[in-house]
Amino acid sequence: MTLQPVQSPDDAAAAFRAALDRFDPARRPLILGHFDADGLAAVAILARMLDRAGRPADIRIMGKGENPWSPASRDGLSALDPGGLIVTDLGVQAGPILPGVPTVLIDHHVPRGVPDDAAVISGNGWLPEPTSSLLAFWCAGALGPRDDLLWLAALGLIGDMADEGFPELAEAQARYGKTALRDAVSLVNAPRRTASADATPALALLLKCDGAKDLLKGGHPETDLLHAAKAEVAAALEGARRVAPRIRGDVALIRFASACQIHPLIAQSWRGRLRDKIVLAANTGYRPGWVHFAARSATGTDLIDFLARHRPPGAGTEYGSGHAQATGGALRPQDWNDFAARIGFPEETVPQ
Repeated sequence: MTLQPVQSPDDAAAAFRAALDRFDPARRPLILGHFDADGLAAVAILARMLDRAGRPADIRIMGKGENPWSPASRDGLSALDPGGLIVTDLGVQAGPILPGVPTVLIDHHVPRGVPDDAAVISGNGWLPEPTSSLLAFWCAGALGPRDDLLWLAALGLIGDMADEGFPELAEAQARYGKTALRDAVSLVNAPRRTASADATPALALLLKCDGAKDLLKGGHPETDLLHAAKAEVAAALEGARRVAPRIRGDVALIRFASACQIHPLIAQSWRGRLRDKIVLAANTGYRPGWVHFAARSATGTDLIDFLARHRPPGAGTEYGSGHAQATGGALRPQDWNDFAARIGFPEETVPQ
């Protein structure tokens, strides 16, 4: 693995340029990204800059339950025959995504392993920690002027709660409006939390709008779709917020069933009310055959370490990724039942 420590925007740009030099210029590059505001913003920055540089890219957003390292994803991505792979906000782990295809990973999560042959531009471990969208903005400096895309980097910073310590964010808020940026984040994040988890309308807006106010003002058909998605998520939240937590020791568990990805929001809302607990929000309805959960805490506990100490034997790559203070995962019913018992809730089993 070529690990590129990010010490400055110039470092990121130089590493990205070196990675692009390994790509086959005769074939279109492929950008893979996560479907939240940070991932989508990073994808939009990179796609818009590559297009300006005369190297238009294909885009693939990884959605509900998808993992680019899985065999199923590999088969689908191979058919696109990319000249290079740019992967952002999807984590860093061992093994190639597409064997033999030059790859660069732009990410800020805790690495889960060592890639075999990929350039890694990581913000993990830096204080403050740059999000994937800010890293992408820095990388884009290798391709030309990108100052008009600063608002996209700000969306990712706000979306991942990295809202202090970055001059880029302060500049974006002064230029585009703090409220407008936050409202845009709320809209962009809504589709991926719906039952369909289709972030296509959100990405379309990020690829064509000139700023947060342009995204919010209407006149784009995608904006109406985002408002509808936000209403769907709000209705799901209203029901889940009525579920009382069960508390054992230093762990609080809130369990519910919703096709919407609201478990991180529920965990975050209870985090502020149960400040001395590790809060786990478990969603048995998000994806058939799985229990998805989010972990948050105001205690300062390293949640990735907490999950590692209670890891059930059958847990896979869907378990325990993210950040020390914001993580979660997905477990098959048998493994969830094991995990629930390990953390003190043996009665919280689900049918196998």
